[in-house]
Amino acid sequence: MDTVKQLKENVEIILPDNGLESKLAQAEKDNRKLSIKLGFDPTAPDLHLGHAVVLRKLKQFQDLGHQIIILVGSFTARIGDPTGKNKSRKPLSVEEVKHNAETYIKQLSKVIDVDKAKIVFNSDWLDSLNFSEVIQLLSKVTVAQLMHRNDFNKRFTENTPIAMHELVYPILQGFDSVQIGCDIEMGGTDQLFNCTMGRQLQESFNMDGQIVMCMPLLKGLDGKEKMSKSLNNIIGLTDEPNEMFGKTMSIPDSLIEEYIDLATDFSVIEKKELKDLLKTENPMEIKKQIAKNIIRQYHSEENAEEAEQFFVNQFQNKNFEEKVFEPVKIDLFLNHQEVVLLVDMCTHLKKDITKSAIRRLIENGAVQVNNEKIINPNQELKLTPGTKVKIGKREFFEWL
Repeated sequence: MDTVKQLKENVEIILPDNGLESKLAQAEKDNRKLSIKLGFDPTAPDLHLGHAVVLRKLKQFQDLGHQIIILVGSFTARIGDPTGKNKSRKPLSVEEVKHNAETYIKQLSKVIDVDKAKIVFNSDWLDSLNFSEVIQLLSKVTVAQLMHRNDFNKRFTENTPIAMHELVYPILQGFDSVQIGCDIEMGGTDQLFNCTMGRQLQESFNMDGQIVMCMPLLKGLDGKEKMSKSLNNIIGLTDEPNEMFGKTMSIPDSLIEEYIDLATDFSVIEKKELKDLLKTENPMEIKKQIAKNIIRQYHSEENAEEAEQFFVNQFQNKNFEEKVFEPVKIDLFLNHQEVVLLVDMCTHLKKDITKSAIRRLIENGAVQVNNEKIINPNQELKLTPGTKVKIGKREFFEWL
């Protein structure tokens, strides 16, 4: 595969259409490497496979010797980005921004070579702007241009409030590109408007406009919405191998081709072979190949093989007693009680979900105690050491 074709693989939007070829040709003529920007606001400290779609494309540029610039929105995270969901995102404190940024950068090393990347913080220039300079910057953009952003337009039409700081946000992100002088800005398709703002502002400052490359948004485990921590539908880059494998196996069959294209690093030929196998093979077998590939990328080959074996033993072998159970100390829960309610016990074991969600799991038949399904949340149980509990499809506990 030639260089341009490789760099364009899976890219959903390139503006302008011939921009990548032009930038590469100009860089070769000038005997220099391209500068490629990826900006992120450290609003939460966890990266997932959705983020990795863009990161793996950046890695391709980096492997070709180009300069990757990771821009940390240390200023913009403190004002709150429009979310596209009819409300603005909560602004963060300086301490939260610093903590999240450090965690992000550490996780970036799972995909790109952080030591070779340039990492910059937009508070370095945005904090120093005086009010006159801010007004001059705002004067370069019209309200009509801002209303081209879909969520702004929708909210305005529906008479839903739009705060002024939300309108300013895309301009500040665009100004980052002016300060960096980048050739390319990358992001997901949901960042198209903000990225094109960077191109527009660069041109207004008499600079060569950056090209915009937007990657598709990977759908989450629910098969409907984009992968997002707030929707609890993610596969995290720091998830343990067994968890990664189990989550990947849970994706709807309709997402298999999307995950082959966007989440794996199989070659083009290998991807085609896997898609062809979908016509004749059990989809579960294809998902296993995807899951092992993902674990190889973020852990190791050995971890991938072990995770597959764990999955087979835990979820495909039918014998309840042969499962791997997480040990839980009974004395830390019972506190001298003789009996407990099933819903209280499950809530103690699964602290990451609400009591009402636990009730629904029980009523839907997703909880077993000693291989017996119980659908009454208020069932009284007498716990003894050795009691085994299954919650949902992948959670197994044993009281000790």
